[in-house]
Amino acid sequence: MKRLKSLAAITPIYIFTILTVIFPLGYVLTLSFLTKGEMFGYTWDFTWENYKRVASGLYVDVFLESGKIGIFTTLITLVVAYPFAYIMAHKPAVRRSLLMMLVIIPFWTSALLRTYGWMILLRNKGIINNALLFFGFIDEPLPFLFTRGAVLLGMAYSLLPFMILPIYTSLEKLDGSVESAARDLGANKLRAFLTITLPLSLPGVLTGGVLVFVPAIGMFFISDLLGGGMGMLLGNLIHNQLTVSRDWPFGAALSMIMVGLTFLTMGMYRRYIGGELGVF
Repeated sequence: MKRLKSLAAITPIYIFTILTVIFPLGYVLTLSFLTKGEMFGYTWDFTWENYKRVASGLYVDVFLESGKIGIFTTLITLVVAYPFAYIMAHKPAVRRSLLMMLVIIPFWTSALLRTYGWMILLRNKGIINNALLFFGFIDEPLPFLFTRGAVLLGMAYSLLPFMILPIYTSLEKLDGSVESAARDLGANKLRAFLTITLPLSLPGVLTGGVLVFVPAIGMFFISDLLGGGMGMLLGNLIHNQLTVSRDWPFGAALSMIMVGLTFLTMGMYRRYIGGELGVF
């Protein structure tokens, strides 16, 4: 009887996993080994050519560029998120809840809508350029939009909460008496932070790094809107193969490689850091 109850309890989870994870991944994996149709779609001719194409110089450059954007986005969010999370973790409960609300509020609106907001701010006749012209800091509008800097800004803004929350979770769980003991033993505030707080919060930093880096290489719409298509990232390449070139098998192969990189990153995290990947 207990076995039947246990089976009844976990069956919905298995069904959900099969329908939303295993079946879609299996479909994309199978599609990645098929051949593109003459006009669109695919034919049931199995081949390795889709994966061999990835090794060509053009697509290697796309992977490298995506990696650079992901790394720079991760570093920018870390520089901004760590001080914010540190301050939030040391605030009273009421103020901490208010700061947490400020972090979560952006999730209430569409990321695409927020990206359009940055386009309005950064364009030549946007608010930022108009303010700089009004106060006499510049004589002509600066080209903020359609640059790599704009792409990094949009990426960092969209993914910043994913860095703040894991770091905050690590800092909030720390025992404040440990740092106080280091201060009592003669360490100044900076030394106590570098030797006690920072090392103990590294799991949160690394978790945030994974949660930021992996989406950054696939958020094609930010690169298209804020970068003007000036650079091809992995997400843009997959999107173009599926919608413009209509090469579904090759787009599926690129998607599977991206999934593999995601699992590789998460596996390295679990192997060398341990614990579950998450913010709670």
